[in-house]
Amino acid sequence: MSEHYTMEQEEIFSKVMRAGRRTYFFDVRSTKAGDFYLTITESKKFTNDDGSFHYKKHKIYLYKEDFTEFKDTLEEMINYIIDEKGEEVISERHQKNYKKETENTSNPVKEAVAQTTATDTSTFTDISFDDI
Repeated sequence: MSEHYTMEQEEIFSKVMRAGRRTYFFDVRSTKAGDFYLTITESKKFTNDDGSFHYKKHKIYLYKEDFTEFKDTLEEMINYIIDEKGEEVISERHQKNYKKETENTSNPVKEAVAQTTATDTSTFTDISFDDI
């Protein structure tokens, strides 16, 4: 019996979360001693120039003795991000009305953002790289 087959037999409970090009797999597995642990796998799809594709996977093994600290740290980091930046996603790609730009098509949303975020350079200090 192969090790891979044995690992599949030890899987107890699974959930899948799809997020764009990424998929997250949450798997409860069993140790040889019969205790449980969690694996979190991020799988990201990449397309090659020839149209074929492959996946890159990253896996985290989380054991019961680390659950409390991991959960507390994750919650702290999530709260920090939400407190600092809010829940709205700040990315053109995630906007509800996002359309991929073409060379001949203007993007009124992008143009409006560019106009409102233009930086006044009159207050900048002139720096010469020769001074460095």
